[in-house]
Amino acid sequence: MAVTKRIVLRFPKRMVDRPIIYRLVKDFDLEFNILKASITPEQEGLMVLELKGNQAEYDKGIEFLLKGGVKIQSLGQDVTRNEVRCTHCGACVTVCPTGAFRLEPKTMLVTFDNSKCIACGLCIPACPPRAMEVHF
Repeated sequence: MAVTKRIVLRFPKRMVDRPIIYRLVKDFDLEFNILKASITPEQEGLMVLELKGNQAEYDKGIEFLLKGGVKIQSLGQDVTRNEVRCTHCGACVTVCPTGAFRLEPKTMLVTFDNSKCIACGLCIPACPPRAMEVHF
C-alpha cells in the first residue's frame, strides 16, 4: 500500500554533510518533495518534506533516520492558529505560498486548511495579532 506523508526532520550537525535524502531514495525507493530546508555546515539541519512510497519501505526509511539520530515530527501537528487571537484581517492570505489560507467572500472570515500547510513560517511575521504558531 502506498503512503504519502509530510514530515519535519531535525538532524544533528554531524549529519549535515551526509546524503540522507539520497539514502531514502536509493535504499528505500521513496519519492520525496522538499518543501523547506535550512541546512548550514556545523549547525543543526531542518527539512520539511513529503515522502511517498510503499508503507513497509517508508517504515524502514523512518527507522533508518531515527537510528541516525534524526528527530521526526508529523507536519500536521506543527502549525496551529489561535482562533481567539485571529482577527481575520487576511494578512496571512497574501503571503501563503500554498493557499492554506482563504478569505471567504460572503463572511469575510479567513479559513485555514492545515493539510495544505508546508510550515514555511511566512504567516508568523505577517500575522498582526500573532495568531499563527509553528511548533518544531
